[in-house]
Amino acid sequence: MKTLNIYHKIAALLSLTLVSLQGFAQQDPQFTQYMYNMSVINPAYATADQGILNLGGLYRSQWVGVEGAPKTGTFFAHTPVNEKIELGISFTNDNIGDIVKENNMYADFAYVLPVGLESKLSLGLKAGFTFFDANFDGFNLQSGDRSTDFAFNENISKAFPNLGIGAFYFSDHYYVGLSAPNMLSTKHLEDENGIKATGVQNIHYFLTGGYVFDINEDLKLKPAFMAKAVKGAPMALDITANVLIHEKLEAGLGYRLGDALSALVNFRVTPDLRIGYAYDYTTSNLSSYSSGSHEIFILFNVDLFGFKGGYDRSPRFF
Repeated sequence: MKTLNIYHKIAALLSLTLVSLQGFAQQDPQFTQYMYNMSVINPAYATADQGILNLGGLYRSQWVGVEGAPKTGTFFAHTPVNEKIELGISFTNDNIGDIVKENNMYADFAYVLPVGLESKLSLGLKAGFTFFDANFDGFNLQSGDRSTDFAFNENISKAFPNLGIGAFYFSDHYYVGLSAPNMLSTKHLEDENGIKATGVQNIHYFLTGGYVFDINEDLKLKPAFMAKAVKGAPMALDITANVLIHEKLEAGLGYRLGDALSALVNFRVTPDLRIGYAYDYTTSNLSSYSSGSHEIFILFNVDLFGFKGGYDRSPRFF
């Protein structure tokens, strides 16, 4: 009976997901530590730090306590190949209840132009594939016959090509980015027997920005924001404010409009390694069912030529 109830809950969550897809609601995964996961949402993200390979990974468990709640993992790697060109790859896995899975695999290209003495403008392209899978094997519906519910009577496995674009204006102490990582709308599920089960991946637009204020030699203030918009849904807005102490320990608070309050912390373990954690306290109606969301990330720099080692190297602020 307990297993049956779990399947009912997951089925309900999937149904809500399909309805939101049909209603053109937000579909791209959300991140609290977006400033350290920028490659996934903006192909123009660049460091212009030649000779350094930037690696990063993030894992998010959302709405802990809700059966079938989303779990998201990302990975990226990028490096400048000369003063103007930066290349990379990015990968995202989004999993809902081990039933619906979406994988995005992309190659990223950024062209970096100097603007003034300290600032740079990067223009980026992202190209790759989205792999969408929905596996309803083992689903036990109340009727006992899955075929009577047309929304769940057939497994789906499809691949879609996709393109993304972005712009990223940055210096050592600030950045502003605008991007659309998935430009091609795709239809995941078809109408069947008069039952609407359509999922359309719509274009999401991201506007991001951040600044580093030098309070004194050992203390920096780092406000940042991310706005996400998609047709037919309210704009999502994240605002964070972190403090960086001795260029090693960083901690702060964040707010996602109408959704969550966040606490963030990360530590520069070595000059080339940074790890971080964030906790979201849910403020929406899901707060009655969820204990919140957890997110961890790791950033690692590889000095390809061994020229920039040592603790004197400037940390990556974003």
